[in-house]
Amino acid sequence: MAPSNGSVHPARSLALFGAILVALYALVFFTGDKSPTPKLGIDLQGGTRVTLTARTPDGSSPSQDSLRQAQQIIETRVNGLGVSGSEVVVDGDNLVITVPGDDSAQAKTLGQTARLYIRPVLGGPIASANTRGENPEAQNPETQNPTQSPAEPAPVEPAPENQAPENPAPENPEPQGRPFPAQEPTDTPVAPEPTATPAPAPEAPAGGELDPQAQAAADIAAAKALRQSEDPATQQQAAMSLDCSVADPLAGNDDPALPLVACSTDGTSVYLLGPSIIDGQQITDATAGFNSQQSRYEVSLTFDSEGSNTWAQFTAANIGQQAAFTLDSKVVSAPVIQGATPAGSATSITGNFTNTQATELANTLKYGSLPLSFVASEAETVSATLGFASLQAGLIAGAVGLVLVLLYCLAYYRMLGLLTALSLVLSGLAVYAIMVLLGRYIGYTLDLAGIAGLIIGIGMTADSFVVFFERIKDEIREGRSFRSAVPRGWARARRTILSGNAVSFIAAAVLYFLAVGQVRGFAFTLGLTTILDVVVVFLVTWPLVHLASTSKFWSKPSVNGLGAIQQVARERQLAAASAKEA
Repeated sequence: MAPSNGSVHPARSLALFGAILVALYALVFFTGDKSPTPKLGIDLQGGTRVTLTARTPDGSSPSQDSLRQAQQIIETRVNGLGVSGSEVVVDGDNLVITVPGDDSAQAKTLGQTARLYIRPVLGGPIASANTRGENPEAQNPETQNPTQSPAEPAPVEPAPENQAPENPAPENPEPQGRPFPAQEPTDTPVAPEPTATPAPAPEAPAGGELDPQAQAAADIAAAKALRQSEDPATQQQAAMSLDCSVADPLAGNDDPALPLVACSTDGTSVYLLGPSIIDGQQITDATAGFNSQQSRYEVSLTFDSEGSNTWAQFTAANIGQQAAFTLDSKVVSAPVIQGATPAGSATSITGNFTNTQATELANTLKYGSLPLSFVASEAETVSATLGFASLQAGLIAGAVGLVLVLLYCLAYYRMLGLLTALSLVLSGLAVYAIMVLLGRYIGYTLDLAGIAGLIIGIGMTADSFVVFFERIKDEIREGRSFRSAVPRGWARARRTILSGNAVSFIAAAVLYFLAVGQVRGFAFTLGLTTILDVVVVFLVTWPLVHLASTSKFWSKPSVNGLGAIQQVARERQLAAASAKEA
């Protein structure tokens, strides 16, 4: 018998929920890291803390406005949805980042300045000073840039940096094809051009060394004088002496209006780059994805109108040349421009990225560059603020609440309480799988506030059962049988259930968007369990009760616990009949 009121057949509803449950656990056990446990928050498992010390070009203390802006950007990077449980706080002139777990690399990468510029490649790549001894052939500075001229214009596609040229280079290449600009010999003596010299380092105070801020400022000034000089001889000197294996003092502090001698991110090559043509602030969106044609991960960028027009004009005028994407003064990718990119189209950055690296880079660029450059301290382990005992206490509280709900349902609704128990168990299985997957794919961590949201969700699910069963009782009081009362009671109950859950979901959404910290985690789990309540009631509870109403066994008053209500209905009918006869 098909249910009335246009509802989906109960068997199909149960099959749909079963398919959803199977799909969830297939994702849990056969995708990602395949760990079947949810991630825990700092309060339950501890975490890793890294202190970021701000450094400014002149060695002065950073402004509090800059620190707060950096704090907001880093919070968005690490905690975009507000459910990862990470913390970013301002401590004097420092930012302190604490992330759940023991992944210190994650905490350190959050503080990268991520100042992105797109610069034309004027020369290179040549081997950096730290790799020439390992590869003698790389000492030859006459490396040509590969060029391609596609038959049809195409978006910029990054090419391998040392790819062999498909077309022979011209006999007299332009400076673009040389490692670095060089002076051409002439018959007329020319007075030597002035050579830029590094800025003198500030003198250390008598009997001591420079303080860290002053030393950092001195290092930045010296690096700028050498690597951002407009003098070709100084550029050549910087290129040949640049050691890409050491920490870069210029990271995030290069001047976009000047040329730049920069390392590649793998530390093996050096480029000479022209002044910036596009600033990373002009990026409107950045997404990571896998390029199946090239079998590598890439980051796709879209620019605002000004940046998009600049990029379209530059690519149209420089087909066959290279453009470098520099991140914190390092060359992430130096693609060959294979065709003009139309204004408004996306472009991409490729490199030797893993999926995680591409995602982190996309998030960093998407959420903005920091207004300051930071030096990260060594990571330190932070113990759980509440600990495993609190987790056990929370789980015990949830289990006790669940048992009390089940006992109440069994006492009040008899065997219908078993259907309630089955619905709650299936709901719990779905919630657990979703917690695992959310931790795996969006960094969700389960803390004590989240557990509280889940426990409240159990009570809300039980409320929906009570509303449904009481509507069935109302129909039976009016003289209908259990079989006919179920579909009619469901038609009336589902409107109440949807209304109640809608109010709860709106409250959770408002709390999520207005709150911060662990309160957002509580609101997130509350909203999630509210949605699951609707799914379980519609796809599990209602179909099970409907099937029970068509069973002779479940229709017995001694089984379904509705005998007293049916007796009341019979007495009302007798009273009505007596009144009519009178």
